[in-house]
Amino acid sequence: MATLVHSIPSISFLSSLTLQPLKIKTHKKTLSTSRSEHIKTLTCITSKPNNKSPTKDGRKPTSKKTRKSSYGSSRRSILKKTFIQEQVTFTSQLSSDPHVGIIGGGMAGLLCASSLEKRGFKSTVFDTGIHGLGGRMGTRVIDPQPLIFDHAAQFFTVSDPRFSELVGDWLEKGLVRQWQGTIGELEVGGQFVPFPSSPPRYFGVNGMRSLADSILSQTCMVNVVRPCWISKLEPFNGMWHLSENGKPCGQFDIIVIAHNGKCANRLLASSGLPLVARQMKTLGLSSIWALLAAFEDPLPIPTGATSFEGAFVKGVESLSWMGNNSAKLLGSKSNSPHCWTFFSTAAYGKRNKVPQENIPTATAEKVKTAMLEGVEAALGLPKDSLQRPFYSRVQLWGAALPTNTPGIPCIFDPHGRAGICGDWLLGSNLESAALSGMALANHIADYIQSGGARPEEFALGLNNGFETLGGHDIGQFSGLESSTEANPIQAYQLST
Repeated sequence: MATLVHSIPSISFLSSLTLQPLKIKTHKKTLSTSRSEHIKTLTCITSKPNNKSPTKDGRKPTSKKTRKSSYGSSRRSILKKTFIQEQVTFTSQLSSDPHVGIIGGGMAGLLCASSLEKRGFKSTVFDTGIHGLGGRMGTRVIDPQPLIFDHAAQFFTVSDPRFSELVGDWLEKGLVRQWQGTIGELEVGGQFVPFPSSPPRYFGVNGMRSLADSILSQTCMVNVVRPCWISKLEPFNGMWHLSENGKPCGQFDIIVIAHNGKCANRLLASSGLPLVARQMKTLGLSSIWALLAAFEDPLPIPTGATSFEGAFVKGVESLSWMGNNSAKLLGSKSNSPHCWTFFSTAAYGKRNKVPQENIPTATAEKVKTAMLEGVEAALGLPKDSLQRPFYSRVQLWGAALPTNTPGIPCIFDPHGRAGICGDWLLGSNLESAALSGMALANHIADYIQSGGARPEEFALGLNNGFETLGGHDIGQFSGLESSTEANPIQAYQLST
């Protein structure tokens, strides 16, 4: 990509999203499950008060008609308890000023919200982030030095013209910058091979999270609520009612699930959206350990090797990536400490997986030791010769990256008025997340403008099968394709 167009995407630009899905590299092994499951239906209607005259004893007569559930959905028959969810079907008209609830404030959720505003619809984004928005666009700042680490997404590339237009706008506003430092492939033993400068690599100027926090900065129809863990979805009187541990969080005409993993599965398990829940549950996710480490001195460069700022590591089980945050964010001539982010392989993450909310001290120390030993092996250093970091922290991304995909821009259930967006629907990178969020916003806007009278025409992705997703252990990058067959731990090749 030689140039980028510096303009804000127009409505016609958004309308093309669902018609031009991102081309992705997948293996042809189909992982879909049977689609012949029986789905029972609940019809969500607007409850009306019982205005019948009272009986002689002053009590209102008991209706012998179909009994309504506590959340205003009528049942056509009494059903036995079952693990099969009952499909909620909304029959009431959409409100005159529709409000969309978006659960998840990563790239997909944020772009969905901003794109809905461009189409004239308001939304509320709920995110669990304590320090900020972004999801896997996480940046951690440690005071008082300060130390700065991008501890999830390291950079992104551009291949789709729609995403290129968006990135051009970010460049013009000074939100992102091209990573000019050398990135390449590091073989165990210290053999480094630099990648060509093309395609360009980009990152948030003050860390990846700064980009996430800036996406909604100019919006006026988007409300953000964080930190907030939406724990329940409840259909009632033609609307979705969201709550956090019993605390009401608002009612919405349409909901968007813009996160994944066990929390999303738990949320959807009793939501009345069995088709949506089934697709989410089919998603496979890798687990990856991150080690943030700050050193007083630069890491030694292998003899004869080019100085680098980022490297995909080959042949080391405990290490798949190493990136110099200080050089990337502050410049190679900075006198600040040298802050590195190290990622394990997915295989190592799987074998050493523990509850990420409560990592045992012994496990944290074991992982830290193994990953630092992996750095020594990758750089070709003698064992125990690497300088000890004066600051370190390990973090497990238990639901790091997708391992399979349905290869569609988004999922939408028009009867339940609910959708899903996320990178995993198209690939495994920020570009896929952005395109998915914009596509779902466009789809929802078209559905609202139709009046919801022809819901069957707006069903999308509810029965698509999944295929294995290729790429690096830390995601897909256009121009830097992965070939997992060449090496059981990890292998990479430059696309030609």
